[in-house]
Amino acid sequence: MAFIISFLGKGGTGRTTIAIAAAKQLSSLGQRVLLVGQDSGPALSILLGASLSGEPQTIEPNFQAVQLETTVLLERSWEEVKQLEAQYLRSPTLKNVYGQELSILPGMDSALALNLIREYDQSNKYDVIIYDGNSSQDTLRMLGMPEILSWYFRRFRQVMAESDLGKALSPFIQPITGAILNVSWTADELAQQPANQTQMLEQGKSAVADPNRVASYLVTSAEPAAIATAKYFWGGAQQVGLTVGGVLLNQSSGTETLAAEFAPLEVSALPTQSSADDWQSLKSALPDFQQAAKAPKPITIDIAARQVRLFLPGFTKKQVKLTQYGPEVTVEAGDQRRNIVLPPQLSGQSVKGAKFQDQYLIVSF
Repeated sequence: MAFIISFLGKGGTGRTTIAIAAAKQLSSLGQRVLLVGQDSGPALSILLGASLSGEPQTIEPNFQAVQLETTVLLERSWEEVKQLEAQYLRSPTLKNVYGQELSILPGMDSALALNLIREYDQSNKYDVIIYDGNSSQDTLRMLGMPEILSWYFRRFRQVMAESDLGKALSPFIQPITGAILNVSWTADELAQQPANQTQMLEQGKSAVADPNRVASYLVTSAEPAAIATAKYFWGGAQQVGLTVGGVLLNQSSGTETLAAEFAPLEVSALPTQSSADDWQSLKSALPDFQQAAKAPKPITIDIAARQVRLFLPGFTKKQVKLTQYGPEVTVEAGDQRRNIVLPPQLSGQSVKGAKFQDQYLIVSF
């Protein structure tokens, strides 16, 4: 399994340049590195001095790079969907719809990129995968997909099972599936099919929550807007369960000024490149990315104290909203929501109190 790294920050702060420098640094240490570029523009190819394509291309020893081609990924995924339909459906309906005629809908590029990163991770060809997304917001939404989708599957499957419609249709599930599908499922067996498919989502959630598997680093300049944006993405990363390992201050040396802004994260100052080929000074200034596990965890659950603590830096008390519907707790911060699945000892218990203190939301049961 690979260690997956991404970089978050305001546009123009040098995220792509730093992603390349990180790839060069780690590959020089003997790590097998893949740099994945989401942007289809020419910038990444120009910076690398290579013409990238949709297949990994060797840039240097231990260092490969790939530029995602969403239309190609969509065509490939569509063929897989058609094969799956043909496997289960007696009369396939999608066989006359071709991937080459499909257009990209909003959100497809992130979903396809996440699936491809999963495939690269499972290939065991790489020790490190560095993802350079179109924007930091897109990167956060992409890494938050496993948790969000698993919640939708879990919640709506439960709603359907408990509804009058679900109860009325239950006796007819087996004869209907036997007539339409190549298999005959009972209602319970049919309910298990989404559960089996969500195993991949659960694996994705576990990976994002593990700082030894997935971590992100904030990139900022000394400009107030860039600093504020980095802090906003810091809090957003916690909402999707993503560990932020540190701060990279690009083209500036004023780390003392930012130390209080981003405490307890370590701030590393990166020099300005003297030329397009000057990567050594930048590589030397990068932190040890494997130390991300030392950063504060996005969430900790203390069963003995009956408390859940969420680390939400970059937000104020007024920006955080807590609600509880049923057995789960929903936390809204900024433009993101997080549904917290409680352990059995706390599940179904009502929230007795909540406070926002020292960048933590502390929920008591």
